[in-house]
Amino acid sequence: MWTFLGGITLLVLGYVLYSRYIVSNFQPDPTRQTPAEALRDNLDFVPMDKKKNAIIELLNIAGTGPIFGPIMGALYGPVAYIWIVLGCIFAGAVHDYMLGMISLRNNGAHLPELASKYLGHRVKHIVNIFAMLLLLLVGTVFVVSPASLIKSVLPWNISLIYIILGIFIYYLVSTVLPIDKALGKVYPWFGAILIISTIAIGSFLLMSDYQLPELTAASLKSVHPGGLAIFPGMFFTISCGALSGFHATQTPMVSRTLKNESEGRFVFYGMMIAEGIIAMIWAGASMALFDGQTLSQLIATGTPSAVVNRVALLLLGQVFGTFAIAGVIVLPLSSGLSAFRSLRTILADYLNIKQDSLKKILMITIPLYIISFALTFIDFQIIWRYFNWANQMTAVISLLVSSRYLYLKKRNYFVTLLPAMFMLFAVVVYILSEPIGFRMGLGPMTYLVGIVVSLVLMWLYSRIETDTTEEAL
Repeated sequence: MWTFLGGITLLVLGYVLYSRYIVSNFQPDPTRQTPAEALRDNLDFVPMDKKKNAIIELLNIAGTGPIFGPIMGALYGPVAYIWIVLGCIFAGAVHDYMLGMISLRNNGAHLPELASKYLGHRVKHIVNIFAMLLLLLVGTVFVVSPASLIKSVLPWNISLIYIILGIFIYYLVSTVLPIDKALGKVYPWFGAILIISTIAIGSFLLMSDYQLPELTAASLKSVHPGGLAIFPGMFFTISCGALSGFHATQTPMVSRTLKNESEGRFVFYGMMIAEGIIAMIWAGASMALFDGQTLSQLIATGTPSAVVNRVALLLLGQVFGTFAIAGVIVLPLSSGLSAFRSLRTILADYLNIKQDSLKKILMITIPLYIISFALTFIDFQIIWRYFNWANQMTAVISLLVSSRYLYLKKRNYFVTLLPAMFMLFAVVVYILSEPIGFRMGLGPMTYLVGIVVSLVLMWLYSRIETDTTEEAL
């Protein structure tokens, strides 16, 4: 229990203390006009209240990531707590704040445009591919996972395909609405359900007879039933809640609705800390209620949604447990909607199709939904595996963009460069060792090759030259 409570306390302290340094390093200007006011179009650029923006940001970035990821990460044992806490404070929250604020300074630009400006025009096409692939996979994952959860709580035996179609219809209607109508009106209610259900799960977990595992010298190792090593697997299994490139596709959406740069600390850094707390609660519950073998079997037979169902019902009972499951359902529904909305705007910007009419919006949206619907027939574990890789590679790109911005501004760029270098090494080793790549295994040669490749990539990064000057920032 003390490891669990200590981890949550550290997350809160990270917001209170470290975020202040990150903000002072960026130097926001409260008097500067934001894109919400300067480019207001009442569709994507709309000034909104700070609290509403915070709820939208939390629901945008959360999805099932800080729940499904920590549930699968719990298979590694209490060592998962370390990555959630340290990753969230020093990597994930910094990543979200920096990308959100840099976007704010660049008229709400998405990651591909920012990469073009700070990493060179040739990089833009690569980042566009990564961002669009990631969002397509995220959108698909966040259709399948809530559909499975909805099916598990419905009293009727409805085919999963009909639930999936219903979610796509909801997404289609919401995607074409202005952001303050599609998200601003609905998300506060979704947020209330999420917050209440998360507090309930955490509170009943602490009051129950279940024993939360402690992190000790003996447990500082992987206890994964499949014998998987902590590195790099755990750092990809637990992404949302620690560090997630998906967030870089979402924060620009909120940067287009902020009314003041000073709100960024609470909206961007703060909501990532909130996501870390959600991750801690679900990782702790998974370890406390199930042994590794049982947890592994539940995940294998029903995806992590089966674990969500069991945890909620065991801790809260049938009535309140169903309410808690509803709290989990709203996460992927909101993030899936946001993923497709971001995907539409990124693709529209790339193809230079201005989103000023319903016809142009549907011209891009409908083909994307057709492709995503086809992907729902692929095994969830396969989609998740590729999502993990694309997700963390996007995080590396985002951190490198942030590092270049801080370097040009003559600020401390190591706050973003160090986590970027660590995760780049993890990505390279993951590609070398996992089924998506070269299957080299995790022997010494894999790590050696990973170090060499990572150093070469960082050297190439250091050689990038752009036309961007400090005055143009």
